[in-house]
Amino acid sequence: MRKGKKTKKTSKKAVFGWQWFKRIVIASVVTLSAIIVGVYFVLNMPIDRSQPRVDAHVSSGLGARAIANELNQQGLGVSPNLFVLAARLTGNAGQLKAGRYDLPEGISTLGLVDYLSKGQGVLSSVALVEGQTARALLAKLRAQPDLIDDLPGMDHRAIATKFDLEGASLEGWIYPDTYKYSPGSKLSELLDRAVRLQQVELEKAWAQRDPQTPLKTPYDALKMASIVEKETGLASDRGKVASVFVNRLRVGMLLQTDPTVIYGVGEAFDGNLTRKHLQTDTPYNSYTRAGLPPTPISNPGKAALYAAVNPDKTPYFYFVAKGDGGSYFSKNLNEHNNAVRKYQLGR
Repeated sequence: MRKGKKTKKTSKKAVFGWQWFKRIVIASVVTLSAIIVGVYFVLNMPIDRSQPRVDAHVSSGLGARAIANELNQQGLGVSPNLFVLAARLTGNAGQLKAGRYDLPEGISTLGLVDYLSKGQGVLSSVALVEGQTARALLAKLRAQPDLIDDLPGMDHRAIATKFDLEGASLEGWIYPDTYKYSPGSKLSELLDRAVRLQQVELEKAWAQRDPQTPLKTPYDALKMASIVEKETGLASDRGKVASVFVNRLRVGMLLQTDPTVIYGVGEAFDGNLTRKHLQTDTPYNSYTRAGLPPTPISNPGKAALYAAVNPDKTPYFYFVAKGDGGSYFSKNLNEHNNAVRKYQLGR
């Protein structure tokens, strides 16, 4: 009987202990839930700011805490601890992107983390125009105040070697377009995008080339397109301009195009093309050397690429500027000379 009573007494203690354990667990769950709700509430509260909207810049290479500190210096009262917590809770601590951001009024800490992880910033942009040289485009890119020049002192030939481009020249390989980028991006990254785009467009154009083209390689097509780009005043003339040079290549005539001569003169060219320039031999003088130049002479756009490999079918071998942006096309030298007298000499 004593053993039975002792067992009953022990059972009451066990039940009492289990009840206390349940109470502790429940209290802990309630407390944890309250903390979670409280943190969630705080993380979703609008961040204090010194003005309704903040035009903020996030530098590259910063961690979550450093980003919070940088934003605080720009007028956003974000708690570094809460920002780090939000970044870690959402798994975005390593996904926060550099850029220029127009942060909307009422944004919360969680909203800010989401905003930065998606890179929803106000991007900078730079327009690279068809027909410009690699030297000119590089100068324009290096003039962008928020684009980091990580290729200091490198000219277009050195950059071409770094990128392993055919022709050992960057000329022709930059796809003309308007490029958007996050402030603080690298020059090499933007150039890599431009080169890859040009390579893709050249590959597409070459795949659609006229089977009878005298151009032997895609690089030949890039050279031809660069000449067509420089010689075309009106878009509607592009196919005929390309036909003149392709017709000349077919029969072995000199291309005799002024832009190649000017390119060969280089930075010494003062805007006035003289007879001496035409008679001075350089690798790019198409009046003294047959065939295509050793490299492209500009950076052609998509339309010029396609015109180079699929020119209009014409009997033309000459053209002259009419003074209105367009050109007059001729079949033979006599007709061309008459056109020159009419449109160039005013006779």
